[in-house]
Amino acid sequence: MTAHATHSVIGAADINDVDAYMQRLGQGARDAATAMRRVDTAAKNAALTAMARHLEAARAEVLAANARDLERGRANGLDAALLDRLALDEARLNGMIEGLAQVAALPDPVGEIDGLRARPSGIQVGQMRVPLGVIGIIYESRPNVTLEAASLCLKSGNACILRGGSEASESNAAIAECIRRGLEEARLPAAAVQVVATTDRAAVGRLISMPEYVDVIIPRGGKSLIERISREASVPVIKHLDGVCHVYLDASADPEKALAIAVNAKTQRYGTCNTMETLLVDAPLAASLLPRLSSAYAEHGVELRGCERTREILGDVSPASEADWEAEYLAPVLAIRVVDGIEEAMAHIERYGSRHTDAIVTENYGLARRFMAEVDSSSVIVNASTRFADGFEYGLGAEIGISTDRLHARGPVGLEGLTTRKYVVFGDGQIRS
Repeated sequence: MTAHATHSVIGAADINDVDAYMQRLGQGARDAATAMRRVDTAAKNAALTAMARHLEAARAEVLAANARDLERGRANGLDAALLDRLALDEARLNGMIEGLAQVAALPDPVGEIDGLRARPSGIQVGQMRVPLGVIGIIYESRPNVTLEAASLCLKSGNACILRGGSEASESNAAIAECIRRGLEEARLPAAAVQVVATTDRAAVGRLISMPEYVDVIIPRGGKSLIERISREASVPVIKHLDGVCHVYLDASADPEKALAIAVNAKTQRYGTCNTMETLLVDAPLAASLLPRLSSAYAEHGVELRGCERTREILGDVSPASEADWEAEYLAPVLAIRVVDGIEEAMAHIERYGSRHTDAIVTENYGLARRFMAEVDSSSVIVNASTRFADGFEYGLGAEIGISTDRLHARGPVGLEGLTTRKYVVFGDGQIRS
C-alpha cells in the first residue's frame, strides 16, 4: 500500500517569514509521518531505488553545484577539515548511491514483533517496532548527509525535516531534487523528506522548538552547534559532542598490525569524528615501534605531540599539553603517550575520551576482553582501525550520525535507532477480574 504524493509550493514570501515557513514544514511533516505508517516496504524500497537512479542521472549537476559551494567556501575561509567534509567527487557519489542500495536491501524493522509471550491470563504480550515520527536533522558541511538521512528516515517509516549548512546550500538543493523525484515516482508523500530552503539561522531555532510537530532532533556538526542544540532544544536530542578517539598498542601486539592500524586510524581521513586523535603505546613496545610510526606519520605530514617518554624516544617532537589530550584535532596532528599497561591506557581513555570510539591492538585475548568490557565508548574495537566506526562499514547501509548518548540510541544510528517500540497485546475475549 502506498500513500499518494502531495505537492505544496512555498513561495518566497513564505520563506522570508521563517516562523510561518517552518510551521508549514512541521505540519507537512506531521501529516506525512501519519501517512508513512501506512506505507509498505516495497513502496519505500521503490522510492530509494528511484532516488539512486535520479542521483546517477544528475551526477554532473550535483558535482557542479558542489564545486560552486567549494569555491564559495574557500573564498569564505573554511578550514581544510570543513572543506574535506563539504567536497563531493565521483567516489563519494558512488558511495552515496551504494548506500541507497544497501538501505533498500536491509530488512524493514517497522512492524517487527518480538518477545511475544503468554501470560497466566491467556493474553500474549510482545513489542512492535514502530517509527519515531518526525525527525529534524541539523548538520554542517557534509552534503551526503542529506541523502543518508533521507534514506534512513524513509526506510524506517519516518518523515524528516533536513536543515543543512549554508556552506553546502547548492549541493543540498541538487540532492534534494533527486530525493523529490524519487518520492514522486514511488507516489509517496512529498513532505516525507523536506529540505529547509532558507539559510536563515532562525530556522534552526524554530525547528528545535516545535515539539508539536517534531519528535526528535539529531544534530551533526561541530561541538558548538551540538552544544547549542542540546542547550536550547525543547525536543529530545540524539547527539555526540566530540570524537576524541584512541588506539592503544599493547605490548603483545603484532608490530605490523599495530603499525598499519595506527597509521590508518590517523591518516585515512583527517576530518572525521572516528579518526584517532591520541595514540597510547605500551612501554615495552615503544622503543622499537615509535620510530617506525614517526617515519610513517612524517610521510603523511602528520605533526606529532608527545609525552616526555615519547620525546625521549623520538627526540624532535613537540611536548603534549593537557589540551592536547582533550583535543579533537580533525587535522594532521596526533598526540602520543607512552603508558605502563592496559590499566594506565584505560584510565587515560576514561579521563580524556569522549565515549565515541576506542581501539586496542593486542594478541592477548584476555586483555582484549577486558578492554571491550571496561572501556565505556559507543564503539570498542579490537585489532582494527577506528575508521571502521561507521554505519556503512557496520552494514547499516548508512548512518544518521554516531550517538555517544546512552539513551535512546548509541553508536552509529541506523534503521533500528530511528524506531521505538510499543507493547502489543493479543487476546481472545479475556477480561481482568
